[in-house]
This record gives sequence, structure tokens and C-alpha cells, in this order.
Amino acid sequence: MPGPAARPAPDRGRTVLGPALALVHTGRAPTRSALTEALGVTRATAGAVASELAALGLVTVDARPAGGGRGRPSHRLAVDPAGPVVLAAQIHADGFSVALAGLGGVLEEPVDLPLPRPGDPGRVLRAVAEAGARLVAASPRSCLGAALAVPTPVAEPDGTALAALYLDWPAGTPVTDLFAAAVAEAVPGAALPTAVANDANLAALAEHRHGAGRDARHLLYVTSGHRGVGGALVVDGRLHTGSAGLALEVGQLVVDPAGRPCPCGRRGCLDVEADPPALLAAAGRTPRPGEPLLDAARAVTRAAGRDPAARAAVDRVADRLGAGIAGMVNILDPDRIVLGGLHRDLLAAAPERLPAAVAGQCLWGRRAGVPLLPAALERPDLAGAAELAWQPYLDDPSAVAA
Repeated sequence: MPGPAARPAPDRGRTVLGPALALVHTGRAPTRSALTEALGVTRATAGAVASELAALGLVTVDARPAGGGRGRPSHRLAVDPAGPVVLAAQIHADGFSVALAGLGGVLEEPVDLPLPRPGDPGRVLRAVAEAGARLVAASPRSCLGAALAVPTPVAEPDGTALAALYLDWPAGTPVTDLFAAAVAEAVPGAALPTAVANDANLAALAEHRHGAGRDARHLLYVTSGHRGVGGALVVDGRLHTGSAGLALEVGQLVVDPAGRPCPCGRRGCLDVEADPPALLAAAGRTPRPGEPLLDAARAVTRAAGRDPAARAAVDRVADRLGAGIAGMVNILDPDRIVLGGLHRDLLAAAPERLPAAVAGQCLWGRRAGVPLLPAALERPDLAGAAELAWQPYLDDPSAVAA
């Protein structure tokens, strides 16, 4: 495949190669004319950029112009369905998942597996890497990198997991280095770049690029998967991670000082008042052996319309979640709030009560008018891991040819 040296672009075109790929990747440049307008370049430069991205095997340029609008018809642009992929992985309290993902935010069919026992970090990460390696080996498409979403804050720049409370990993586990070593062993000879980040941060990034958070300037994302509550803030398209990657640990907001004990040592944290175990406890339900906590909790939300105990549990947890979100709104002033995981189901089961709980404790009340929306992506954590793995190539598409 010819690289950038074989298909030179104008200097201006080369500086916008990454932004151009990002526009196609997020669906914001479906035609060459849309790319021209979004980049603020000439048609000739946009054409050269599109051609170089096509030469790299990242996008396709349809020779049949797209009509239907004013002015000259324009060539269609799309991500190349036969182009390279990345490996996305996610670990949660009930298991782990792996999937391949091309550009465009679309995952191939994920594989979900239980955590190995014992679940020490090295053993778990080797299992993740080996499952991913099987997908890479079975795919005809080249793999450019791997990234992992984990249910813990990951300190920057050292890449240590500081509080993997629900995995029972020691504080300071060098998760980034361990994952890199596991991938190198499982996919020998490929030298795949790897990265690890907090699952809520990555889910927020995916929702902002491809889901319910598109075009939001200040996006607050709040979610609960299998245990605990996560949150993230995207400002002007970039994650706000703080000085060391540890910002927006929203699960540690106390919403009931006399509430359930939290693994952090306090009581009533959002982590334990608005997650699946909290909803199940409030409803007096016990998951069946082997049943994921999230699936069991979602069954409670679906039963809320006909089961008084389920209704009371949904209302209780919605009130706790609303109090936590109101506190975040008072501090962060987002223009959109997206709810993922169990919280998306709570919004569906309590479409009036949950927004009212937020408005009732928000400084601006209902006048704040912050939209409260369900997440649009089915697997935002995995999709976010894919975004993390793709990021070096979105920054510099020519690295594909390296």
C-alpha cells in the first residue's frame, strides 16, 4: 500500500489530514464538499486529502457524486469497510468483553467471557489479551492497536489503577504495563500499540463522537454497569481528566450519610446508592447464580409498572441518582447529560421522577433546562476503548503506513 511519501498532498492538506479523518470517522463529512466546508480549505486541497486517506486504506471516495442539494454534486466519503481495525476490550465485575472495531464507531460482534479465577490482575489481563488475539487472528483485516476500558481511575502518566474496588485488585496495580505485556505475548510479532483508561471516560468519549452526546459542548456522562457509578465530562470535544487523570470520580459523592456502606469506607456514596446491587437490595431481589448484576437490575426496572416493590425500588434509586446529578450540575453546568448502563434504564422507568429529582435539588431548578438523555450506544465502554485505540491514527493518519 503506498504511503504518504508516494501520494504527496499540499502542505495545507497534510496539516488537516487528521481533522479530515476525524470528520469522516464521526459522520460529519459524508461528502467531499462537506469536508471542504468543515476544514475551510479549497476543493483541490479537500480532494487531495480525501485521496490520501483513500490511499492509506482508511476511507473510500465514491466516484458517483451525491446529488440532491444546491450547487455541484459532490463525491461521497465513507470509512473503508475493508480497512484496518483495532482491538477494544472492557473489564467489569462480572466478566470481560473484546471486539474488533473499524473506523466509524461500529463494533464487530463482541465476545463476552467470565473473569478467570483467581482474578489477579496478571491472570485477568492475559485472558483478555488471549481472547482478543483470537479475534485478530480470525480477521482478514490488519489490526493497528489495542485498548482496554477498566472500572477504576487510571493515574496519568504512570498508568496505575488506583481503586479497582470491585475487581479486588491492589491499589497501584500497573494495569497499563501489564496489559501491554499481555498483548505483546498474545499477539507476537505485531508490536501493537496499547492503552488503558477508565471505562466511564471512554464511554463518554464514544457517546460524544457517535451517540447521544454529539455536538454537546459540555457533556456530563453518568453510568452504572455492574457495580459502582462512573462519570465523565467532555468539554469542547476533549475529556476533562484533571491533573493526573483522576477527575470526575462521581461515585464518591455522598447522597445519603446514613446509607449503604461503601468500599471506600464511608456510607451513602453514589457508588452504592445508585448501582445494580442497590436497586436489587431495595427491591428485595437476589440474582440467579451466574446472572450478571446489570441484567438482574434491568429486570427490576422493567417490572416497575406492575410490581409495587420494583416501583418503590426504582423510585428510591432514582431519587438518590437525581441528588447526585444535581450536585454535579451545580458544579459543572453542563449543556447535556447522558445516562448509560442501569441509569439509562432508570430514566426509562422513571421518565418524570428522575428529571424532577435533578431539578428539585439543582440550584437553577427546572429553569436550568439541561437535557437528560439515554445513551444511544449499546456498548459505549467497548466503543470508547476503540476510540482510544484509534486516537493515534486520528491524530496522524500517516502512521497507518508506518
